[in-house]
Amino acid sequence: MKMFFYWKLAGTGIFKNRRIYFPYILSCIGMVMMEYIIIFLASDPSVTSLPGGGDMQMFIQLGVGIIAVFSTFFLFYTNSFLMRRRKKEFGLYSILGMGQRNLVLVLFWESVFITLIALIAGVLLGIIFSKGAQIVMAYMLHATAGFSLSVGGKAIETTCVIFLVIFALLFLNGLRQVYRAKPVELLKSETVGEKPPKANWALAIIGVVILGAGYYLAIIIEEPLSAMLMFFVAVIFVIVGTYFLFIAGSVVLCRLLKMNKRYYYKTSHFISVSSMSYRMKRNGAGLAAICILSTAVLVMISSTASLYFGSNNLLEHRFPRQITANMDTVDDAAAQKISDLSDAILTDYGLTRENTLVYKSLDLSGLMEGDTLYFDQSRLTSLTDYAAVRQIFVISLDDYNRLMNTDKTLAEDEIMLYCTKTSYHQDILNIEGYGTVKIKENLDSFVANGIDTQQVMASMFIFVPDFDTAIQRFDAMLTSYGMDSEAISSYKQTFFGFDMAGDKETQIEIYNRLTQALAADTSFPEAILESRASSYDGFMGLYGGMFFLGILLGIVCLCAAVLIMYYKQVTEGYEDQDRFDILQKVGMTRKEVSKIIHSQILTVFFAPLIGAGIHMAVAFKILTVLLAMFGLYDTGFTAIVTLICFAVFALFYVLVYFGTSKAYYRIVSKGR
Repeated sequence: MKMFFYWKLAGTGIFKNRRIYFPYILSCIGMVMMEYIIIFLASDPSVTSLPGGGDMQMFIQLGVGIIAVFSTFFLFYTNSFLMRRRKKEFGLYSILGMGQRNLVLVLFWESVFITLIALIAGVLLGIIFSKGAQIVMAYMLHATAGFSLSVGGKAIETTCVIFLVIFALLFLNGLRQVYRAKPVELLKSETVGEKPPKANWALAIIGVVILGAGYYLAIIIEEPLSAMLMFFVAVIFVIVGTYFLFIAGSVVLCRLLKMNKRYYYKTSHFISVSSMSYRMKRNGAGLAAICILSTAVLVMISSTASLYFGSNNLLEHRFPRQITANMDTVDDAAAQKISDLSDAILTDYGLTRENTLVYKSLDLSGLMEGDTLYFDQSRLTSLTDYAAVRQIFVISLDDYNRLMNTDKTLAEDEIMLYCTKTSYHQDILNIEGYGTVKIKENLDSFVANGIDTQQVMASMFIFVPDFDTAIQRFDAMLTSYGMDSEAISSYKQTFFGFDMAGDKETQIEIYNRLTQALAADTSFPEAILESRASSYDGFMGLYGGMFFLGILLGIVCLCAAVLIMYYKQVTEGYEDQDRFDILQKVGMTRKEVSKIIHSQILTVFFAPLIGAGIHMAVAFKILTVLLAMFGLYDTGFTAIVTLICFAVFALFYVLVYFGTSKAYYRIVSKGR
């Protein structure tokens, strides 16, 4: 046979089966386009030149590998729908005289056509839409992007290499299925039904236990480090539990519906439930995949949107004053010197200090075990121990009363406690090197110092009646551990910060002059100076990058969920086509067919949305703990963003329902 015969056969096969091939090809094009855009934006010099663009690019680079891995699994999953449909055609070719070598050539040219279409169209669309992505990124960074359209040669090369490997693996997987199956099996592959599965209560119970374990881990976690360590474990438990429950639960649902005589013995319900009973294994797995992808979309979009839209509050929490300094000393002379120097510089700009914040603290890292706080670093022996690490700030009662405008008192053996990212509810606290103290009050708030938002670990602010006594006790303890005087002095800190009027550029100029003046003064202690204005671009770049990546990954997962829904309906439509054709021939009207279709789809279609909503509700606790690592403590704001995201997603889900139900109806009614 001439080679063009196989080209024609492959092209005809794709066109004849366009109802299942075109969505697959579109998804391939979409994946290629997304990969190109991510790679291009991660290395584009014009993005780097944007304020905060470099920080955004560092985060976006994470998406290159994520989308590549996701594309591999997703395209394998959707390709299985195509192979199931085409096996019948390949079986017919075999009976008509084609050997396995001929089938391989047809499959090869189909793969070549799809690969070329996906790469060419995907890269071209990626080049076109990359400009739109640039504009969106610039908008997020409160900057402007140029109007010139650039092409990333390296991005094209990398994208093509990644997807050539993926399509090669898909072709090899198709060869495996063709070689393993006999012609008769191929011919009957689409019509082979499933026996109605028995209600597997053991699998359902296992699913409940595993899902419950995942929920339990998500609920009990209090500390950010624990959340980071256990988040992926909880995710795995929820994914496995969801699959088990949907597979076993869908079978149980059909059984329960059959037992309900009022529901079951109606024309629309009887036929829909009976037909669903014969494909519950694939039905349950597909619904579970939709549920998990829906949950992933909601988690990514809601978390990154919360960080981005709450970035102004995060910025203020991270930088409690427009200019801040953390000095390695508790000497009042240092605070006075930086105060005088700041006043002198501000005077040159006709400005004055406002909202000045000054207090002393002892900054240490401790290990919380039960009711005891240890400072011996040798006690950290495993990775899980780091979840119990606390950032400790010891502050005098006098500073607390001055800053909070209160008149609280403490006995010698009493303290007040304020915790962030964690909680402590016991009445006493054993502090190594300081002694056992009573907790007179657990405080709800204290002035932000910005330091606790830089660290993943939880923080404990300990307010003591006598600051000098605390210094003496901690000095003695740290000395016993062999620390030198320079290391010991570094934990003694003075926080100094102030606000001022003036625009962003003026604030940056003042910050730079103050930094240079302190650097030139060799007698001034070590200090870390920060400016809210100068850090703004990098801050927005970080959270803008996270939100942008969240949007792209959310779109990818959303498209995957939609395609799985579509293929689920198309596959089941072809399976039910003959059955509905017989029903219409014996007198069933199109209206009755339509009612049966809607009954069948509604019975299980919204289960993934409900499951995703439950997953999201349970995951909200661990989500807020993880967001607290970035300084977002406003649970109410996060809840509002999450509810809005869920409402928008639910609306989109309903629209998909109407679209897929029409596709199913067109197939079973044969387009009439």
